[in-house]
Amino acid sequence: MGSCRLRDILLLTAVVFVTGCASTATSNTARTAKEQMLLSNAVDQSLDKVDFTPLYDQKVFLEEKYLECVDKPYVTASIRHRIMRSGGLLTASADDADIIMEARSGGVGTDTSESFLGTPEIALPGMLTIPEIRLAEKKSQYGYAKIGMVIYDAKSRKVLGDGGLSMAQSDDHNWYVAGVGPFQDGVLKSDVERARYRPRAMNGRRLPGIVAFGNRSEITSEPYLQFASDTKIDPTAGP
Repeated sequence: MGSCRLRDILLLTAVVFVTGCASTATSNTARTAKEQMLLSNAVDQSLDKVDFTPLYDQKVFLEEKYLECVDKPYVTASIRHRIMRSGGLLTASADDADIIMEARSGGVGTDTSESFLGTPEIALPGMLTIPEIRLAEKKSQYGYAKIGMVIYDAKSRKVLGDGGLSMAQSDDHNWYVAGVGPFQDGVLKSDVERARYRPRAMNGRRLPGIVAFGNRSEITSEPYLQFASDTKIDPTAGP
C-alpha cells in the first residue's frame, strides 16, 4: 500500500514539474497582403471612374514615363486591361498609334489611424504607475489612389477632351472591446467576402494533383485542352 502511494506521489510530481512545449515558426512577406489589397482596391476604384469607350477601335499607346508610384506594374496593367476591354488596340510604340494616353500618379499609398476609449498610463509620485486601460479601441488602415490621365492625337498632338483626375479610397477597420476582437468592417472585408463565392453557373476545373505532360504529336486539330483532373491516374502504374 505504501509503495503504491509513493508511486502515485512520484507520478504526480513528474506531471507537475515535467512540462513540454512546442512552437511554430511563421513568416510574413515584406509587405502585408492587407496593404497590397488596399492599394489595388483603391487603384481599381479610381479606374472604374474613367470612361474608356472613346478608345474603341483606336490604336492606343500608353505612355507611362510620368507614372511613378508604388505598385506601378499593377497600375499600368490595369489601365492596359481597361483599354483592351473598351475595344482599344494597344501598340508597342507611339509611331504606330492613333492615340497616345499619358498616365500619372498623384499619390498611391496607405496610412493608418488608431483610437481608443479608456484611460492613458498615469505616473504618480513615488514610482507608482497606473497602467493604460483600453475599454474599446479602433485600428484603421486606408489605401489611396489618385491617377491623372489625358489622351491626344498621335499625329497632330492635339488633346482629345479634358482628361482629368480620378481618386478613390479603400479602408479596413478593426474594433476591439475589452481586449476581444478584432471585429472587422470596411471595403476590404466586403471584397474578401465576395471573393469567396463562385457563381454556380461557372464551370470551374481544378488543376490536377499530379503533373503530366503530353507530346506535340498528340495535338490534333481540336483545341488541346484536356484536363487530367477528369481522369483518375494510378501513379504506381507503368508506362
